Amino acid sequence: MKVQVLQLLEGAKKAKGLTVIIDVFRAFSMEAYMMARGAKKIIPVGDCDLAYKLKQENPDIILAGERGGKILPGFDVGNSPWELLKLDVQGKTVVHTTSAGTQGIANAKGADEILGAGLVTAKAVAEYIKKSGAEDVSLVCMGLAAESETEEDTLCAEYIKSLLTGGSVDMEKEIENLKVTSGAKFFDPAQKEVFPTEDFAMCTEVDKFDFVLRLKTDGDGLAYMEKICL
Repeated sequence: MKVQVLQLLEGAKKAKGLTVIIDVFRAFSMEAYMMARGAKKIIPVGDCDLAYKLKQENPDIILAGERGGKILPGFDVGNSPWELLKLDVQGKTVVHTTSAGTQGIANAKGADEILGAGLVTAKAVAEYIKKSGAEDVSLVCMGLAAESETEEDTLCAEYIKSLLTGGSVDMEKEIENLKVTSGAKFFDPAQKEVFPTEDFAMCTEVDKFDFVLRLKTDGDGLAYMEKICL
């Protein structure tokens, strides 16, 4: 098995084989919590206009997403797992668009199969990859707005890689470091409305869930995330 760690939009475009799009803060942590709370289907889209169009076609859809971290106009929730707790998603279809994670999915055109991942599903993702028999694995870190590398996404990729190759990562130490690097915004009172402190803990709860998020396409050609339990 060949495992490569790639970065940002260019990485997504270069990805091949079984491709894992990683966004810890917060897209695929958010989607994992959605699934855990009973969402029927999650439709990740790169384009805000498509999200609005889907909502117009089906008013029962929940819109979730952000640009610059902030909730989009007319959306039901932003990209915060903590804010999600206030919303009932049981049995609902959620359309999700973000600055980084969903952009990675939209640009991974060369992938054979796509998973969305964060620290909360990292071990499950590694187990899925082992069982898949994939020869090529691409771990794509989407970073900040898909434009600059971030410590949390690279950490997630290195952790998944270590589980596949027999290496080791001191996760407790690395997560503590995130509090003063890319995760510092969650502890800044001036940014609390956009980046609640609670999101940090929820997004860094390593291996919380025993399922993966796998992209599937329906009969109409619309891609959505399905929950695969291990």
